[in-house]
Amino acid sequence: MMWNGKSKAVTFSYDDGVTMDRRLVEIFNRYGMKAAFNLNSGIMSRASWFEKDGVQIHRMNAQELPGLYAGHEIAVHCLTHADLPRWDDETVYNEIRLDRQNLERIFGREICGMAYPFGTYDARVMKIAADCGIRYARSVEETGDFEISENLLALKASAHHNREDLFEMIDRFVASEPDKPQLLYIWGHSYEFEVDGNWERMEEICRRLSGRDDIFYGTNSQVLLDI
Repeated sequence: MMWNGKSKAVTFSYDDGVTMDRRLVEIFNRYGMKAAFNLNSGIMSRASWFEKDGVQIHRMNAQELPGLYAGHEIAVHCLTHADLPRWDDETVYNEIRLDRQNLERIFGREICGMAYPFGTYDARVMKIAADCGIRYARSVEETGDFEISENLLALKASAHHNREDLFEMIDRFVASEPDKPQLLYIWGHSYEFEVDGNWERMEEICRRLSGRDDIFYGTNSQVLLDI
């Protein structure tokens, strides 16, 4: 696998479709980064909210999302953010399949990716996901390197954006001249920047990665599936 003749690629993955995504998308667009945004269509409303460390976190209404996420990928995060291994086959199927159908209708495009709610999955859930047309599904596990997971339905990212050694990883990735494909895959939730008060961290991540002729900047499906 090569990306337009390049052996290095960068992609991002962010969950839940919360209002902080507006600021995150602006940063990504300014630096030329691409991401997958993983959405829960059954609770895609500002009325769906939760609180973390005193910060109220609201999901967004569906109406604004096609415009907001233009140029990025949309992926399944399940209908109601269910902890899939805890549920029966039919419920798991509905959570994945109906979310995919809803998102395809709202965004007018094919959906083939997914992020597991809570990062939880097992062999049964992976099979159902595949039966629902899912071709890759991200967990919350991290590799700490730039290798691509062999099983895309048990996909591991390189790092969460708050990983302690992330900037060292980025500098190593940027300086590398690999003879085989290498992928830097960063994930998280945009609300974490608000809770942690560290939006400048994402600015610095994107600044260090941007503008490189030897790096392909793509969505999850572009770098994983070449589509």
